[in-house]
Amino acid sequence: MALAPGMQVLLGLLIVSAMMTVLWFVQRRIGNAGIVDPGWAASIGLLGCFYAITSSGYPPRRILVAALIGTWSIRLAVYLVRDRVLGHPEEGRYRTLRAQWGTSAERRLFVFFQYQALAALFFSMPILVIAHHPGAHGTVWDLVGVLLWCISVGNTILADRQLARFKRRPDSRGKTCREGWWRYSRHPNYFFEWLHWWSYPALGVGAPYWWLTLLAPLVMLYFLLKVTGIPPTEAQALASRGEDYRQYQRTTSAFVPWFPKKGANSNEPD
Repeated sequence: MALAPGMQVLLGLLIVSAMMTVLWFVQRRIGNAGIVDPGWAASIGLLGCFYAITSSGYPPRRILVAALIGTWSIRLAVYLVRDRVLGHPEEGRYRTLRAQWGTSAERRLFVFFQYQALAALFFSMPILVIAHHPGAHGTVWDLVGVLLWCISVGNTILADRQLARFKRRPDSRGKTCREGWWRYSRHPNYFFEWLHWWSYPALGVGAPYWWLTLLAPLVMLYFLLKVTGIPPTEAQALASRGEDYRQYQRTTSAFVPWFPKKGANSNEPD
């Protein structure tokens, strides 16, 4: 049964808020607030599938967008659980928050988890728009969206595997990966993750309120460049790898893959 968009948003918020509440209790038990990250990814996929099921748009397009956001969500959530939660200590940023918040840490973490629910609701908005797309046939923009999704998600996976392979080598300790996509960008995984969000504006072309699909990639770009992406990652890399990473910064594009400057593959100064 199709629901009105307002009702879908309200029910979606209740769903992800409940999900984040459960995860907050889990983090209290395991002592790792990093579980919020895979929870955020999973909640976007959950919302996307909920919107696809309860909307009135062209069924093949609803099935398509549910498959795309669901696959992206599962892939990222599983990756984050393996990389940051299972068998790993709590990340430094969450330990810092606990130290700063002191005795009120658990209460503030609960609020933080609920903010992540709101963020998931925001980033699921493109899927809601697409699920209500009235066009009763496929378009060339649908093909563009699928191609963008395949290129971006495929290369995100490739960049993650290249980095993982580098880290497994005994001689990589204290060094910076300069292999594959990491030769051309210091954060290719972030770049392709951001590129992925442009597949949904393509799928949404022609839908009412199409402009709403543009907000997700624009806000994601801001967060990656200025807030939770590159700044803390670079600070941690400088603290652990020092001059080797400073050289990498001097020779390698921060975000958009581009040809490295002279000396990019060595530790010698330019």
